[in-house]
Amino acid sequence: MTEATGIVGEFLTLKEGTDADLLAMQCGDFYEFFAEDAEIVADELDLKVSQKSSHGSSYPMAGVPVDDLTPYVSALVERGYRVAIADQHETENGHAREITRVVTPGTHLETGDESAQYLAAVVRETGRDGGDTYGIAATDVTTGQFQITQLDDADAGEALTELYTFAPAEILPGPELRNDDEFLDRLRERTDAALTLHDAASFEPGRASHTVREQFGGETVDSVGIGDQDVAVRAAGAVLSYVEDTGVGTLAAVTRLQAYGERDHVDLDATTQRNLELTETMQGDSSGSLFDTIDHTVTAAGGRLLQQWLQRPRRNRAELRRRQACVAALSEAAMARERIRETLSDAYDLERLAARATSGSADARDLRAAQETLALLGQVADAVIETERLAESPLADALDGADRDAADALAAELDSALVADPPGTVRQGGLFKRGYDDDLDEVIDEHEAALEWLETLPEREKERTGITHLSVDRNKTDGYYIQVGKSETDAVPDEYQHIKTLKNSKRYTTPELDEKERDVLRLEERRHDMEYERFQELRERVAERATLLQDVGRTLAELDAFASLAVHAVENDWTRPAVVEGNELSIEAGRHPVVEQTTEFVPNDLYMDDDRQFLIVTGPNMSGKSTYMRQAALITLLAQVGSFVPARSATVGVVDGIFTRVGALDELAQGRSTFMVEMQELSNILHSATDESLVILDEVGRGTATFDGISIAWAATEYIVNSIRSKTLFATHYHELTALGEELPTVENVHVAVDGEPRSAEGDGDVTFLRTVRDGPTDRSYGVHVADLAGVPEPVVDRSQEVLDRLRDDKAIEIRGSEGDSGGTTQTVFDLDSGQFTDGAAQSGDTSAGADEPVATDGSPEHAPEGSVTETPGGDETAASLDPETEAVLSELTALDVNETPPVELMAKVQEWQAELDDE
Repeated sequence: MTEATGIVGEFLTLKEGTDADLLAMQCGDFYEFFAEDAEIVADELDLKVSQKSSHGSSYPMAGVPVDDLTPYVSALVERGYRVAIADQHETENGHAREITRVVTPGTHLETGDESAQYLAAVVRETGRDGGDTYGIAATDVTTGQFQITQLDDADAGEALTELYTFAPAEILPGPELRNDDEFLDRLRERTDAALTLHDAASFEPGRASHTVREQFGGETVDSVGIGDQDVAVRAAGAVLSYVEDTGVGTLAAVTRLQAYGERDHVDLDATTQRNLELTETMQGDSSGSLFDTIDHTVTAAGGRLLQQWLQRPRRNRAELRRRQACVAALSEAAMARERIRETLSDAYDLERLAARATSGSADARDLRAAQETLALLGQVADAVIETERLAESPLADALDGADRDAADALAAELDSALVADPPGTVRQGGLFKRGYDDDLDEVIDEHEAALEWLETLPEREKERTGITHLSVDRNKTDGYYIQVGKSETDAVPDEYQHIKTLKNSKRYTTPELDEKERDVLRLEERRHDMEYERFQELRERVAERATLLQDVGRTLAELDAFASLAVHAVENDWTRPAVVEGNELSIEAGRHPVVEQTTEFVPNDLYMDDDRQFLIVTGPNMSGKSTYMRQAALITLLAQVGSFVPARSATVGVVDGIFTRVGALDELAQGRSTFMVEMQELSNILHSATDESLVILDEVGRGTATFDGISIAWAATEYIVNSIRSKTLFATHYHELTALGEELPTVENVHVAVDGEPRSAEGDGDVTFLRTVRDGPTDRSYGVHVADLAGVPEPVVDRSQEVLDRLRDDKAIEIRGSEGDSGGTTQTVFDLDSGQFTDGAAQSGDTSAGADEPVATDGSPEHAPEGSVTETPGGDETAASLDPETEAVLSELTALDVNETPPVELMAKVQEWQAELDDE
């Protein structure tokens, strides 16, 4: 217990009673932080620290004005702090303070971010059979959205993927997960969410079920089909309990329980969302992402909804056709579309206004904004109804989601109540129009009459006294006063009572002025109290209609999102895809939706189905392999958003998940190398993908030794083809894999075409990357040519080409030392079979290095290996002759190019030779 007394003692006592990180306690016109809290806040927000004495000790103190608290709290919450707010109220014995709310990352209403802000809970139960069931619930307290799902027989990866799609600001792990360090570490890696340990009792099945039914009603719980999903209900109950405990006051806005199943949405794990750059680029910038590219929304709610669509594509073909039809209608009705967008540009975020109304934080400007936005519903509806193409589309049905009559009635009530431009505070009066409330009007009339008497007093006094330098003003110290210049103070009337002398003037009051001041202050206080009371009543009526605000807000947001997709489709020549069941993915003249914005794009075709499920994509670096595969994934994703796609035509079979492995950065700080990250991503794909998934693999096995890498890529290919059977595009530089296209029936080779020949040791080449994808494998990687394009110094490029040519021809290579190296040069051959350099003289028989034949150290010809044939310079045979069959095998082996022969063909030849030699 603290020994401090007074304000500091009260602060420390309140702090002990909360588990928040920081406490802001109201002290009159300021919110103060004391002790360690003051030092933290001062450091985080660059506030000045002073000292407060208490019980013989001195405590650090920092504060912010009452009206400025929100931005400071927002800054602290964004840094991950939980901030308790203790408000001051009057009692018979003076001031009292109590904690009224706790602001946390997941319950912060005044966020400046237009994106959704989710608070989530995750629960795990292990069954008798050892299988795990996960329950997940997520709510956006700023909009009232509440979603819930249960994953049966799932693993941690599936639960983490589901959580990631919400990008929660705060997560409440259930009791079973709190000590699972591996799960919590993976949570921290995949999200930026704050992890909070909420009361374990709120996760108990009975209590959670009661909480959920109390919030949404038993009939609702049963109708949405979660009555038997105990694990999901546990998560939902904990979320509701946490929101209530923090005092945020938004539970009244949480009225719609949305349950969804595993088959409702497309799986997009954190890796895939990053690799496809859905909402931010690989560098972490929003500019250049898919969302940034296609976002033409004019409202915050519309942009938020469009982003949610991208991060949670749908699998329901009926819903996708509905969205497509809306986009198609708006793309064809240009004038009506622009009329709707112009109307929507004046809309405010009704979902968040509803949450602020229910929490009691909405001010008069918020309610005026709600009135103006509610009125827009009718204008948008008229634009749809009056345009035949739109009226015949599902857009007309979309408008039925909001009650237009109720919206008009609430808008009219708010318009009749509030002035056109209300003040920013609700306690200083000036909120209501005349005629709204008769009793209030009477007080306002009296107050304004008293103010008018004061405003006209200077002119009356000047005329009565003849004093020219006379004014009337007011301050907190002197109240209302008459100020007279010193040169005329001798002329003041006797009833003027002197109260203060200034350098150039004196201040006076009169009995009549004192009486009027008392009247003004009395009427002012009464007016402010009455206006605040009436405003609270009005705000409560609005809060009672939070569902209406949410319905209208979501309807307008949906129209905004549809219009945005239509605008982009028209401006970029996108087409409506056919969304079908099955594994077909047929794209004619497809393009990358982001890359086409900044370059002259070369379109490409793609065809996949049950007989052509796995495409091995080969071709040079920088030729467009990665772009080709990413655009296939993005076109599939856009089609399952309900959008048009960048192609001449497209048929897209619905997928249950999109999984990508597209390169990795070193994560040494977490103890994971590039290759480890690569293998973990591959592992996740092999465990998660199904025969209804789309898999994108951009190189596998490149982070380790060549033979290890080929082996892993080979085995992964076989596993996907034979066991998973997902649609897969696999870009690789391992040409050995192209042999699988000849051996496995569902595997095909495609390559990015090149025109011309690369440079060689004999001369310069001329290569053009056509960026056109054709059937069949490529003939080489063109790596040295890419190095040349990248600006690698010419001596390095020339030497690289020379080494490459000699490696291909199995010729000796000189290892060049420095000019001062007395050892000169060394001849060597790199043996691909052993992975080692060997004596080039003994292996190659090459004479181009400066000698007619290999020579041993004693000057005699190098001894040939036992069993080989060696000839003298005269040509006489010096070893025993071999039989014709063996000579034939040796001849074939000598002529065989091991580097260019696929492993499957090589193994077949070896078996053939073995059979021939065994027979002999």
